[in-house]
Amino acid sequence: MDRIRGLLRLCAPAFVFFAGLASISLPGALGWSKEGHIITCRIAQNLLGPEAAHAVENLLPHNLNGDLSALCIWPDQIRHWYRYRWTSPLHFIDTPDRACTFDYSRDCVKDACVDGAIQNFTSQLLHYRDGTADRRYNLTEALLFLSHFMGDIHQPMHVGFTSDEGGNTVELRWFRHKSNLHHVWDREIILTALKDFYDNDMVLLQEAIEGNFTDGIWFDDVASWKDCDDLLSCPDKYATESINMACKWGYKGVKEGVTLADDYFDSRMPIVMKRIAQGGVRLAMFLNRIFGDPEEGFASPT
Repeated sequence: MDRIRGLLRLCAPAFVFFAGLASISLPGALGWSKEGHIITCRIAQNLLGPEAAHAVENLLPHNLNGDLSALCIWPDQIRHWYRYRWTSPLHFIDTPDRACTFDYSRDCVKDACVDGAIQNFTSQLLHYRDGTADRRYNLTEALLFLSHFMGDIHQPMHVGFTSDEGGNTVELRWFRHKSNLHHVWDREIILTALKDFYDNDMVLLQEAIEGNFTDGIWFDDVASWKDCDDLLSCPDKYATESINMACKWGYKGVKEGVTLADDYFDSRMPIVMKRIAQGGVRLAMFLNRIFGDPEEGFASPT
């Protein structure tokens, strides 16, 4: 618990931060694309037990009818606002170039990284059971940050090399247009898959991902995805997975100015979809345990 204290903050009353939300536009390359974050949150919500579903609905603005995915990109939208500028480094982890390892004490100084952020907001949400009179934390913000950062930590290039900012400075071409390595993993692969296989329909893509872990090729892996003895230490494992994948699949064979096309897409697309699935399953596991459904079974998504 000591290592997450650096990020614990007293927050303003809930819902204040929603003012002007509709007028925000997304800047540059961030975490998963909005599509990736939305699907991650929808997968998680479909796996919530009754108590967690009720808590999520209670914490969200009433007009959203409990739809967590409606605000899963909010942390990207406000990260450059003056009030929330402190959250900007919480979306990623910089690791030593080509080390291909993650070490919390080395790579998450003063807890200011996505791993530390997940621990921080998890610890805040655990106060939900203290009752609605507990105003030490803005639990609505904590829910949105946890949901978003669980997506970010599963994007392999969010645990990338320091010198190229997780691939952001590796300029290249994605098929016929300019891009960079980070953006390829954030959004290009997802958009190409949507266009080529799912008629640009996110619902169809979500259903395909869910089918792969409910009774498909990932079904036997789900138990290991949810294996977590301590919610505050498990994000270390997720970060380690991401840097390993960044080295094995993200950076491998990529040089400045290269054109990435079918070969890269065909081999990396399954990795991206699996990471979205893992993020959704693990987010549901966190929320179920935080809000009181620790024994909730793994039912088919609704």
